[in-house]
Amino acid sequence: MNSTLARSIFEVGAKARNPTLFQQYDYLKSTEWLSRNELQQIQLESAERFLSFCGEHSPYYKHLFRKVGFKPSLLSAVSDLNVLPELEKATLIRENPAIHTHGLDEKLRLSETSGTSGEALAFYRNERWDSVNRAALMRSYDWYNVKPWEKNGYLWGYNVSASQARKVALLDAVQNRFRLFKYSEAEIRTFCHKLQNSSYISGYSSMIYEVAKCVNELDLGPLALKMVKGTSEMILDAYHPESVKAFGKNISSEYGAAEAGLIAFECPAGGIHVNIENVILEQNEDGELLVTNLSSYSFPIIRYRLGDMVTLSDKTCSCGRNHPVLKNILGRKGANVHGERQTYPALTFYYVFKNLALEKNILLNYKAVQQTKGKVEIYIEDKANQRYQNDIDQQLRRYFNNDVTFTTVYIDRFFNEMKKRQYFETSL
Repeated sequence: MNSTLARSIFEVGAKARNPTLFQQYDYLKSTEWLSRNELQQIQLESAERFLSFCGEHSPYYKHLFRKVGFKPSLLSAVSDLNVLPELEKATLIRENPAIHTHGLDEKLRLSETSGTSGEALAFYRNERWDSVNRAALMRSYDWYNVKPWEKNGYLWGYNVSASQARKVALLDAVQNRFRLFKYSEAEIRTFCHKLQNSSYISGYSSMIYEVAKCVNELDLGPLALKMVKGTSEMILDAYHPESVKAFGKNISSEYGAAEAGLIAFECPAGGIHVNIENVILEQNEDGELLVTNLSSYSFPIIRYRLGDMVTLSDKTCSCGRNHPVLKNILGRKGANVHGERQTYPALTFYYVFKNLALEKNILLNYKAVQQTKGKVEIYIEDKANQRYQNDIDQQLRRYFNNDVTFTTVYIDRFFNEMKKRQYFETSL
């Protein structure tokens, strides 16, 4: 599909689905280079409008605000939100009808998500919420000189029947994109060849890594992609060398959630910029991220606990944009690793392998599995078996103090699954 036709189809479709999209995009472009103080003032004013609406039109929040004595009109700082309780997904499900607002004069669209927790959630998203999210993505794409209508490869779990696959492929074609439906060697190879005439690739970071390895094995790279966008998973250090070899650049991070929308996006300079015009981020005492979406007028998302461990930073990115940045996205707090004497957070493995990368320049693709108390198997993708075993053992002892017995299993390649990759699994 030529660029002119692709753009025309995109604009017609966008105006039908998201009438305010381009208005929101123009607004976000106008705020892109504002000072930190100006951005924070925009955030605070948006929060007051949003919270005032919620207190009047959401039965759940009307009752909650009265109960805790919260008055949006008196909001003077983000810290004033601390009086409100943290919001969990179970509450969104249990209180679903009461959380939804009434009297909103906007087109609504049903959204459904289960996420990694497996808890099914359905809610109505108002048009401005959807448009702001898409506009923020468009602004982020601009950083890479990418337009959403350009030809792109899409990697997402889609385990469907042949007839369903044909329907999805048709919808993808209209959007000038193509995807994998089965992660067989033949289909991955076909996908790689299609990327030669594409602008960007996006999807699960572990799947991008697999495609990058195939591109390199076929000696097709480096392909002239403008952007390589990973989402929904941690981006391991081991992924970047393969991506650089295949596509000429690292995998950039898009961070968000179905319920919370786009939270942050990584620019070419490496700063993961918070979408401050539309979200408020906090951290609770356990270090978990809380997000408030300032456009979620139809189904308010206020101090929502994502379950992710994220490090916030006050530094300014070298690109010159003054939006706050995320220092680290560690992923889900997750289950515990059970030692013989005590338990450890699953994210401990993140630090083990991050240290190997930073201190020893050892980049490994891994997965830890526990089925028995005090014992864990670590699967490592490494054809040159055991060359890093001493360094791995040293890091594991550093964090687990010989309380856990580890067995390292070396494999040539992880099996390609049609789902989000989990880096620690336990049956305990």
